[in-house]
Amino acid sequence: MRILVDTNVFVGACMGIGASRAVVETCLRGLHVPLMGAALLAEYEDVLGRDALFQGCRLNAQERSELLDIFLARCEWVRVYYTWRPNLRDEADNHLVELAIAGAADAIVTRNLRDLRAMELRFPQLRILTPEDQLQEK
Repeated sequence: MRILVDTNVFVGACMGIGASRAVVETCLRGLHVPLMGAALLAEYEDVLGRDALFQGCRLNAQERSELLDIFLARCEWVRVYYTWRPNLRDEADNHLVELAIAGAADAIVTRNLRDLRAMELRFPQLRILTPEDQLQEK
């Protein structure tokens, strides 16, 4: 299964949150192919650099960086040549759908269901799943 792991799921994995951690683990074990693009990588790096967000986190900054490097080694890099502009409530999330479509993803795994499921431009083959839902589909 080709999946796009939203930043909030990767952050959850760093925090040790069960289903988010398990989704990232399935990618690291090669059970799923995670997709990565320039905008998503920039978002990952930006969020992982926010120290206040990770207070009380089981991983320190160096360990989070190492986890990202290991995850990226499993990712398939996708270039987005065409922007679909699905008109999500949060304009900053449009790049997720564009990357998923460009990479022929089966699903976007996210905690942001409300915004992503409200897209105006629909792609029937693309599912929006929580980490828990994605794990049920093994």
